[in-house]
Amino acid sequence: MHNFSRFSFLAPPLFLSFLLLCVPAPAHAAGSSGDLYFGYSRLGSNTFNADIGGLNGWEAAGNFSWMPFVGAEADLAHYGVGSGASVPRSTTFLFGPRVTLGAAGVHVFAHGLVGGEHSANSGGPGHISNNALAVAFGGGVDVRILPFFAWRVGADYIAAPTQSPPGASHDRFTTGLVFRF
Repeated sequence: MHNFSRFSFLAPPLFLSFLLLCVPAPAHAAGSSGDLYFGYSRLGSNTFNADIGGLNGWEAAGNFSWMPFVGAEADLAHYGVGSGASVPRSTTFLFGPRVTLGAAGVHVFAHGLVGGEHSANSGGPGHISNNALAVAFGGGVDVRILPFFAWRVGADYIAAPTQSPPGASHDRFTTGLVFRF
């Protein structure tokens, strides 16, 4: 059984992020935009656990603007796709603010996200099963390819401060399709 009481300080920011994403703000009525993203994601080596090479996976994110240039973002990612039972699968769920500037079909954004990370493997000599606070800071660029679609390339510093091993590579690369509304 996991002890989540040490993460109780996350409840207020997570609840506020949930409200920002679910409750329509006045900016929505005024025609503000948002976007939904799905694509490939790659974690650097040893990001959350020692002796684990870079992991491939997917990332999904949604951003909803609640005032000009500023939105609330939710990000879910899963890594370890196609790996053996001894390699951990890591899942992150992150929330936070995002600032976006755009012109001529190109949008540049920066975000700061906080949430959680879970890693586990189902075999091998080194059993892993852990949960930790996770943070990500970074950004990217969306380039319009069709009226409602863009292609995203992004990079983040991502870590679990209480769990990431020394000398870990804290990079995350992502690329994929964005639906803008």
